[in-house]
Amino acid sequence: MDMISKPRRRADRPAKALAAQDRGENDKNLRSTVQSLAKGFRVLEAFSSEQDEMTLSEIAVIAELDPGTTYRMLNTLVDLGYVSRLPESRRFSLTLKTLDLGFHAIARKDMRSLVRPVLRSLVGEVSEAASFAVLDGADALYIERVRAGVTRLGVDIRIGTTVPAAQSAIGRTILAFLLPEELEQVLATEPRTRISLRAGAAQIELSMVLAEIRENGYALMDSLFSDGLRVLAVPVLDPDQHPIGAISIAAPSIRCTIDDLRERALPPLRSAAADIARGLEAGGSIGFSL
Repeated sequence: MDMISKPRRRADRPAKALAAQDRGENDKNLRSTVQSLAKGFRVLEAFSSEQDEMTLSEIAVIAELDPGTTYRMLNTLVDLGYVSRLPESRRFSLTLKTLDLGFHAIARKDMRSLVRPVLRSLVGEVSEAASFAVLDGADALYIERVRAGVTRLGVDIRIGTTVPAAQSAIGRTILAFLLPEELEQVLATEPRTRISLRAGAAQIELSMVLAEIRENGYALMDSLFSDGLRVLAVPVLDPDQHPIGAISIAAPSIRCTIDDLRERALPPLRSAAADIARGLEAGGSIGFSL
């Protein structure tokens, strides 16, 4: 009887061929990952409630890293503030900064669920879109946004979009209520986002703009990025009058004058900002920052 050859299964293949394939797959995986970052997380994950203080050698054993690598990882994490070197000791422990990674995500989710219905109440006859943003370095980061329809309003703003804070109404409203030393630090930082200003956009000295916003309690301006778009923004302040963020509404300038937008939209916008501040305070998210 003739023997019919069958495809060789993986288990039937020579061990050398399997090993070569596995090495190739491993090499591919390694090329698409940052191994030093993975090792840093292994050091962080070595700590537990039972072992919250450890020596370098103990951490190296649990993280399955050599002492030299563990030493470099610990020094980096100490510099970043995620690990502390215990005084008068050769032991290390996690700091509370490690909680920030989780708390930031939780706080942002809580913010969005609280802010969205408030923003929805602002969208209607006068405004086409309402937004809530927080300061992220020198940028304004949009946490939530509600639009009346599908019509695009100039710059395509979505949740997660960043714009230079110093060039946007919503960002300037936050900057205007920062402490002087905080404002100085922000203005010394380069924005991550670059957006071209519209042709003919009026550029006024920022210090004058911020002083006017502080005095009035709001920003009202034509967008520096888009033609035919008017923006009104007010700060969301904590009990110490420090900005948590800001909310804004945007409307086509052809539909309303500056005076009309101020008269019709400013009172409900201020009320909405106060509602958001009270809600965040009650929910324990007042200290949220990025």
